[in-house]
Amino acid sequence: MFDTLTDKLSGIFETLTKRGALKEADVDAALREVRVALLDADVALSVAKDFVAAVRERAIGSEVLRSVTPGQMVVKIVNDELVKTLGTDDGGINLVGAPPVAILMVGLQGSGKTTTSAKLGLRLTEREKKKVLLASLDVYRPAAQQQLATLGEQTGVRCLPSVLGEQPLAITKRAMQMARLEAFDVVILDTAGRLHIDTELMGEVAQVRDAAQPTETLLVADAMTGQDSVNLAREFNEKVGVTGIVLTRVDGDARGGAALSMRAVAGCPVKLMGTGETMDALEVFNPDRIAGSILGMGDIVGLVEKAQQVVEEEDAERMAKKMLKGQFTLEDMAEQLGQIKKMGSLEGLLGMMPGAQKVKNQIAEADLDDKLLARQEAVIRSMTVKERLNPKIIKASRRKRIAAGSGTSVQEVNKLLKQFKQISSMMKKAGKMGKRGLMGAMAGSMGGGMGQGMMPNLPRGR
Repeated sequence: MFDTLTDKLSGIFETLTKRGALKEADVDAALREVRVALLDADVALSVAKDFVAAVRERAIGSEVLRSVTPGQMVVKIVNDELVKTLGTDDGGINLVGAPPVAILMVGLQGSGKTTTSAKLGLRLTEREKKKVLLASLDVYRPAAQQQLATLGEQTGVRCLPSVLGEQPLAITKRAMQMARLEAFDVVILDTAGRLHIDTELMGEVAQVRDAAQPTETLLVADAMTGQDSVNLAREFNEKVGVTGIVLTRVDGDARGGAALSMRAVAGCPVKLMGTGETMDALEVFNPDRIAGSILGMGDIVGLVEKAQQVVEEEDAERMAKKMLKGQFTLEDMAEQLGQIKKMGSLEGLLGMMPGAQKVKNQIAEADLDDKLLARQEAVIRSMTVKERLNPKIIKASRRKRIAAGSGTSVQEVNKLLKQFKQISSMMKKAGKMGKRGLMGAMAGSMGGGMGQGMMPNLPRGR
């Protein structure tokens, strides 16, 4: 998300930060380009105008124009205003109340509401340790209730059994009653959607809301619909009362205008965002980190959080000690490749690295994708235990056998072995220098915004 906006802003600020001093005219010229970039990213006109005006008011102050690094000061001001525009809400789901508390999911048909309901159920079960009940109120769309039941089975979250002919209000009351009797903490009510907003839809949602008294009414909106999603949020908020927004398909939205506009125009905070098709691809919408991502600063906190979800702390410490002692093996490398695959798409992970946008073309040329990780893992798995522990014995004949066994080429086997040798050498040097050396090695592998160290050595695809 925000790729288009990030590209344009990066170019604008790169020119600005190279100047030793800034005049008011320089700031105005840059902000005119920022405004155009925001509008191109499908940001609402009123939001773009207010944003630029707020930045200009602070940017032409004496503390900026006379600053030692005026360009950097302007970038900081833009970052601050982005955070303010995106909202200062913590993005948490309100679960305060006597259990069971209800969460009402609303939105138009095709926005991903049912899938998001199941994702939220899984998130609350795993992260918040809550006992969750899913209930489908969609009696109009064919197989809608079966879809939620199937997703519930996949995620291990209980789903209210459907009763033929039962209407949404009755289903709501039965779900809340079952939740009380069986001590559920949360009930997620997946309401029916329509192709457009109508009086019947709003009336039905209002009835369900009054019966369930939800702590959260979440509007599920497709990020790729741009301005339409902003208007949708405004109408739902006026007629039903929305407490938060969940943006879906943000991984397919390169502009990001909906996310930037919704908080300001609709008055509803974006709380969650769907970042992929897997059931765990639902993340908290954090304004600080989103702003940093837009300005090409990456999202290291998000990257660490993803790592923590798949890597146990003890395992990470054990691996770090082995690497610093020069005991890192191909078996360990295969284990790390598997962990990276669990964290999500390689493209998404690289996008969270600071400066990734500046070397986007280099990343594209390296042909990095999830299939590459799978091929590298297959190469290692095709080796014998002895070969994984001692790669030096892997000569020409062994390389041919490994390539044939993994369905790859000898060139790919050679590249992986070269990459392993580089990592091992770097870590041995770091181990001799202690913590200071480790930091230096990490900086070397990602230096220059990943451009000078790590990127030239990245393996290429076929």
